[in-house]
Amino acid sequence: MKKRTIILSTLMLFFSLGIFAQSAERYVTDKTHIKFFSTTPAEDIEAHNYSTTGTISTNGNFAFSVPMQGFEFEKSLMQKHFNQDKFLDTQQFPTGRLVGKISNIETIDFATPGTYDALIEGELTIRGVTNKIKETGQLTVGNNGLTANSVFNITLADYGVEFVKGKPSKNIAKTVEVTVLAEYVPQ
Repeated sequence: MKKRTIILSTLMLFFSLGIFAQSAERYVTDKTHIKFFSTTPAEDIEAHNYSTTGTISTNGNFAFSVPMQGFEFEKSLMQKHFNQDKFLDTQQFPTGRLVGKISNIETIDFATPGTYDALIEGELTIRGVTNKIKETGQLTVGNNGLTANSVFNITLADYGVEFVKGKPSKNIAKTVEVTVLAEYVPQ
């Protein structure tokens, strides 16, 4: 009976260690802030989204899911225009996605706290249009999780948002700056 208890305890310990090691290989976030900013002679436009979720693995794979109606603007009219079918058509395309890989993952030590440069390659989908991207960012390893941040530009016409005449062609920037800040916890 004693031998059986020791074997059972040993198996439970290995099983627990296996679960612990597995959980440290994948991190999740629901604490993400995505900001976009554009400027034109008419006005600056800034929006914030705090409802994005995502995952990142120690093998470098990552994914973000962005509810497009989650962007909040200073002016309600801006928010209304953003969601309309002439712009991002968030009724038909409610979610944006970023799926990819950190291509220099071998330079990031998930066991050692610090800030590491990350080369990001993936596919960004907005308004049902997917384009390949290559950007840079930083991954900060902490004692209780990770923080990822990146700032990059996207050209709206690449995602089917283009105005060639009328007021929108002057009031909406052709390129917007996107800032991503995500806080991950082990899963």
